[in-house]
Amino acid sequence: MTLFQIIMLGASAFFAFKVYEHIQTLQDPAPKREDTPPSSFDPESLIIKADEAFESGDLQKALTLFTEANAKKSQNSDILFKIGYILQQLDKKDEALNYYKEALEMDKDNEYIHNSIASVYRSKEEFVSARMHLSASLDINDKNPITYYNYGNLLVDMKHIDEAKEMYKKALEINPEFKEAREELQKLS
Repeated sequence: MTLFQIIMLGASAFFAFKVYEHIQTLQDPAPKREDTPPSSFDPESLIIKADEAFESGDLQKALTLFTEANAKKSQNSDILFKIGYILQQLDKKDEALNYYKEALEMDKDNEYIHNSIASVYRSKEEFVSARMHLSASLDINDKNPITYYNYGNLLVDMKHIDEAKEMYKKALEINPEFKEAREELQKLS
């Protein structure tokens, strides 16, 4: 599994968790007055539709719906993160980075946002910035093997092989079944 696939897996898991979280908070709707038509344009409906579009692989539709939801419900770090993630998948790195940074301003302790920002910086070969965000992610949660794996990959790119080996070893300490980390460590031995 490549770094990109692992990041995709992590982001997909994050999206699935957020959809689950959202569904858990839904309540039976209050009785509507007869003269009030149901709205499919409220932010929550747009988010649900956007999540469904994302899960079905329609990134452009998901992006459009999340953007509309963001216009109606601004200052929501989850929406901004999702917009950034989709833009990153569409190879619009600079736009993605802007949305990630805006999301991070609202949710400074979100390890997924830090990991995503690091991924964009790594792809742009801005290794110092990538390293800073991976370190911040580890400060938030030092039990995430994917962060250690991503950090190891970054260190390989930076030609810091001994440090990369340590990151892969830490990933394997947390998750001994982490095949990709084991494979990368073996390549360096």
